[in-house]
Amino acid sequence: MAQTLDALIDDWLTWEEAAAELETTVSRVRQRIREKDLLAARSASSSRPRVPALLIADGAPIEGLRGTLVLLDDARFSDEEAAVWLFTPDDTLPGRPVDALREGRGREVRRRAQALGF
Repeated sequence: MAQTLDALIDDWLTWEEAAAELETTVSRVRQRIREKDLLAARSASSSRPRVPALLIADGAPIEGLRGTLVLLDDARFSDEEAAVWLFTPDDTLPGRPVDALREGRGREVRRRAQALGF
């Protein structure tokens, strides 16, 4: 799974870098990860969890991310599995779920995430 993440995600942020992007503290980044406002995953290239850079835009987590992460958690996805799902192209969207979220198509993404739980 970790190697798959490295193949899917080009740009990662450490928690310190994510805190700088969000203009907050590392402690608050940890809290946001616990609360499913943000996602951190381990990849093959790092032993520490990191945040995919595309999950942050304009100083905040992308809109619709929290709802999507909660649905994936309800479907018992690990953080790594959720990251793979978000960054894997889906022909029915079309494109990757993360790109659809960034484009404001969160409803479509959440509909697909919700279907995974059934």
